[in-house]
Amino acid sequence: MKLPVSTEWVLHCATTLAQLEPGQTASTKQLAEYYDLPAPYLAKQLQALVRAGLLIATTGPRGGFRLAHPPSDITLLQLVEAVDGAAPPYECREIRRQGRGALPPEDCRDTCILARKMAEAHDVWRENLAATTLADILAELPPTAPARTRSRIAPGR
Repeated sequence: MKLPVSTEWVLHCATTLAQLEPGQTASTKQLAEYYDLPAPYLAKQLQALVRAGLLIATTGPRGGFRLAHPPSDITLLQLVEAVDGAAPPYECREIRRQGRGALPPEDCRDTCILARKMAEAHDVWRENLAATTLADILAELPPTAPARTRSRIAPGR
């Protein structure tokens, strides 16, 4: 499975926001510059997180984005699904019933074993992401990362 590059952006930006002091925000421009990303496209991804209730957007000179919940309440699955949706990546089109190798209908009563295995793998992937919060990610960062992030995301603010 290959996710769009915007998924990486969202995960990193949410982790960056989780490292800020409570109430502190970062603008699209700040986040885009921090990661050298195109601001207009990043803005669309951040708005998807706002629509999903994961970020709060504020306006004004000190406006920007901040987490809508504590890092311990935001899972990686929520972030991924906010921008990529929840549809499974594998869709069985029952090609086992087509062509010269077509199986007879009586051999296709059960769900295709390949579709079943792909669904099981997707479920495990989702369970892992659902069990991992931004707080878990923060706990794995180098101890100097939050201070470094705070000093670089908004120098002079």
